[in-house]
Amino acid sequence: MTEPAFEPRIIGFLCNWCSYAGADKAGAAQVPYPPHVHFVRVMCTGRIDPHFVLQAFAQGADGVVILACHPGDCHYKEGNLRALQRHRLLLRLLGQLGIGEERCRFDYVSAAEGDKLAAVVGDLVKMIRAAGPLPVRPEQEIGRD
Repeated sequence: MTEPAFEPRIIGFLCNWCSYAGADKAGAAQVPYPPHVHFVRVMCTGRIDPHFVLQAFAQGADGVVILACHPGDCHYKEGNLRALQRHRLLLRLLGQLGIGEERCRFDYVSAAEGDKLAAVVGDLVKMIRAAGPLPVRPEQEIGRD
């Protein structure tokens, strides 16, 4: 008997004002994107604690995508820029834990860009499907408190 094809589990953290509205637009327009992507709505990507991303990987995610408002469009002035800075630091930490930086993507998606949201998520799923499951989970490296 053959094993079922690997389908990556992706967690997406989406800005309430732009990216989540873009996901809504994609759904309303019936723009297809992979069904095994689970979105978490946050008021602002600037409020995403790096611990959230580590927890997503620790609990079985094979990839994480953070989608923010475009620069200059943040409802909280510069939350999206803070999120970008945290993402850069997070990539360094993930590398030290043996998680490739390609598994944690950051991008900008506005409320009007449902097609872009589907493309970003589709590209991430395709890349992770080719790379295979995450070989190590963060809790295996840093332990539990």
